[in-house]
Amino acid sequence: MARQKRKPMSDINVVPYIDVMLVLLIIFMVTAPMLTQGIKVDLPQLEDSDMKLQSNQEPLIVTIDSNGAYYMEMSSNEGKAMDLAALSEEAGKVLQQNPAISVLIRGDKNVPYGRVVDLMAHLQSLGAQGVGLITEEL
Repeated sequence: MARQKRKPMSDINVVPYIDVMLVLLIIFMVTAPMLTQGIKVDLPQLEDSDMKLQSNQEPLIVTIDSNGAYYMEMSSNEGKAMDLAALSEEAGKVLQQNPAISVLIRGDKNVPYGRVVDLMAHLQSLGAQGVGLITEEL
């Protein structure tokens, strides 16, 4: 019985690559929602909230949740609830080091308007050049 010579196979088997890509896609789909940071607040919505920050540096973001607790995203106490005195101390340190930093407020839409305005005035008295509000697009 004579052996037949086979031609070398010149096709690339792409099935393993497709399997790897699907696994990576699933991993990214599962981990992407976990990458969001901060405190969960229900932000007010606007039709066109397309304001961009002028500087390239990270802004100082202060959050007020629906219970009225304050949080700072640029401090050693990040993720911990603070009262206004502790927030003043932490924000004062950041603003003293960098007076030109952008300050943004993420206020839950269920927080009374007066508390947000009080926080804005308080941050300005600490030396913030301008204070902005973070909203969600409709």
